[in-house]
Amino acid sequence: MNYKLETENGIMDITLYGEMDHHTAKPAREEIDAAITFDNPIILRLDLSQITFCDSSGLGFIMGRFRKMQSIGGNLTLVNPSGPTQRILKLAGLDKLIRTEIKK
Repeated sequence: MNYKLETENGIMDITLYGEMDHHTAKPAREEIDAAITFDNPIILRLDLSQITFCDSSGLGFIMGRFRKMQSIGGNLTLVNPSGPTQRILKLAGLDKLIRTEIKK
């Protein structure tokens, strides 16, 4: 999983690309958590439109960023989850817990 990160005015936008699985979640988690700690954003927006596969490690990645943002008083928003990502979020019940934004 690759990603592009931009921070402006307290909002960190991260667009994730590829597969979100146990092989890719750990290195991305470590790098993104370091960026969150450094930038201290108020809002973290994860754009999931380019995710082609998401397993339980991907769900763990999302929940971990949710908890990280809560711990610093911020919020997490999921942006444009792809079809595969929407299905697993719904199955896990995370669609009711984490705000989702659909951009056109």
